[in-house]
Amino acid sequence: MVYELLNYAIDLALRKGASYAEARFHEIRSDVILTKEETVMGVGGEVSRGIAIRLLVDGIISFASTATITREGVEQAIDKAVSRARALAEKGLNKGLPRELSPARLGRARYSVIVAKPYDSRPLDDKIKYLTGIAKAVRERLREAKLASLTMEYHEILEHKIIVTSDGGYVESEIPRILVGYNLVLAHPQKGTIQRFSFLGASAGLEALDEWNLVESLPSEASSLERVLVQGVEPPKGRMPVVLGSEVVGLIVHESCGHPMEADRVWGREAAQAGESFVKERKIGDVIGNELATVIDDPTIPKSFGFYLYDDECVAARPRYLYYRGTINEMLHNRWSAAIYGVESNGAARANDFLSEPIPRMSNTYLEPGDYSFEELIEDINFGLYIKNYMEWNIDDYRWGQRYIGLEAYIIRNGELAEPVRNPVLEFTTEKFYRSLEAKGKELRFYAAFCGKGEPMQAIPVWMGGPDVRLKDLVVR
Repeated sequence: MVYELLNYAIDLALRKGASYAEARFHEIRSDVILTKEETVMGVGGEVSRGIAIRLLVDGIISFASTATITREGVEQAIDKAVSRARALAEKGLNKGLPRELSPARLGRARYSVIVAKPYDSRPLDDKIKYLTGIAKAVRERLREAKLASLTMEYHEILEHKIIVTSDGGYVESEIPRILVGYNLVLAHPQKGTIQRFSFLGASAGLEALDEWNLVESLPSEASSLERVLVQGVEPPKGRMPVVLGSEVVGLIVHESCGHPMEADRVWGREAAQAGESFVKERKIGDVIGNELATVIDDPTIPKSFGFYLYDDECVAARPRYLYYRGTINEMLHNRWSAAIYGVESNGAARANDFLSEPIPRMSNTYLEPGDYSFEELIEDINFGLYIKNYMEWNIDDYRWGQRYIGLEAYIIRNGELAEPVRNPVLEFTTEKFYRSLEAKGKELRFYAAFCGKGEPMQAIPVWMGGPDVRLKDLVVR
């Protein structure tokens, strides 16, 4: 029924004057458990379901959607999209804009992620016991600090889409996603508090919980943070070699490469919503870093939180080399932005739900790893700093100047990790970071997030990651 309704939408849109039409059925089912220490704060679920319509009329891209999955609902959405486009075209806002989307390799496919342990293979009570048991394990590991708070959120998400386009695209997909987020606060009567917030996510079933093993990993992390809280000293100041953990590296490449390489941001459409891009004043092929600076965005990584094989315009996904060996290489495109820049779409069109249009987005963005072990990264540093993860960060609207405050961090002395330090601060530009890369670890790690962009805001599941890296001559404040 839905497939026939989408085809009806395409035919009707073309009859009403659209030169391109796209119809997407988009359903997201989600269940959540919220806990605070051993207490269940809430259990719930919701379903988002509807049809999104996107048209090209007189050179104007127009979007509308409906939660009424009937011919009448689709007709109303199409009439709204057509009338909006024509109103803008009458005002001359289509001048200089492409009259058709860029060519692309469109798919005709069905695919789904097969899980090893389905979500319903474990009863709700067991999942609650798993989450609340983590707090007990954290308490038992602490020696001097107290567990002030541990809030956890557990999500099971199933996303089902059917997309049809007027130029032959058809893709149906079903992707499950599992997510655990936690906010850990430790307190000490003389030393104050330390806080850690993090997400783990994957396109997988309950087998992901076995891999993450939070009953062991979170108490271990709490113990390390306790040491920083109780024994941490003032960070060193000045220029020195710095080793950054993969979590910090992942955040940096997401913010200083992924976002500024979104084509709509470079063009200026995103400026009033989530910022601009320094790439607007540069061009493909300009140098941004040294030969170690290769950043890849790859939706096709199995089990990744940002996984997909075809984007929301039915374009086949592939790895995108945003920076390649120090040069600005390619932007993230949907078919509209690709037409503006005269290139082919690289499959980066993503929409949050049926209420949202597909715009250029990241998926799984990471710095290409190297061949160093962690011991080799630090062994020839006489005095420096290792920052494993971060407490807070800031970056300007152009994605150029940025600031990171470390959470778990240590002095490096004579090639070994020494005493922990409290809240070291790094400030640098995007170019400074990528030109300062000196060595990269061999182990590639990823971290889950919901990346925000657009108006209204679209929160898209992504991974961001990389190896541990060594940077020369950074300023610690």
